[in-house]
Amino acid sequence: MQNSEAMALSAALLAVAGELTQRIHEGVVARGFEGVRPAHGFAFARLAPGGATVTELAAHLGVTKQAASQLVDEIVRKGYAERRPHPDDARAKLVVLTEQGWACTRAAEEAAAEAVGPWVELLGEGEVRALRDRLLRIAPYGPIRPAW
Repeated sequence: MQNSEAMALSAALLAVAGELTQRIHEGVVARGFEGVRPAHGFAFARLAPGGATVTELAAHLGVTKQAASQLVDEIVRKGYAERRPHPDDARAKLVVLTEQGWACTRAAEEAAAEAVGPWVELLGEGEVRALRDRLLRIAPYGPIRPAW
């Protein structure tokens, strides 16, 4: 692949990612979740499977522990997450989503489906699934990091 082709691919992927992030965020806000930012959604994606420590969240987001701690303070204050004792480490706290955090996550999933809908109309469901599968081969585990 030529340098110019690689740059065009990079620009297209970044443009799609930015638009997708914005559309999901707008969909979440339209569903009544106020005071959330896209960065919260990236954190929710890591917290959803079963919670995480601040250190794990920092690694997922690609930020310092202090920045992750501030984000956790914010989402706890807004009622989207709570700190619980860690089941395996008495020194650590596990940050988990509250019911409000789960509801916001479900709203984001609905908004994502709406955002991807036009892709299905344009490319067809099979091609969109193939695109998903190919992208998962390239980046199978994330992490999903916000563009600050």
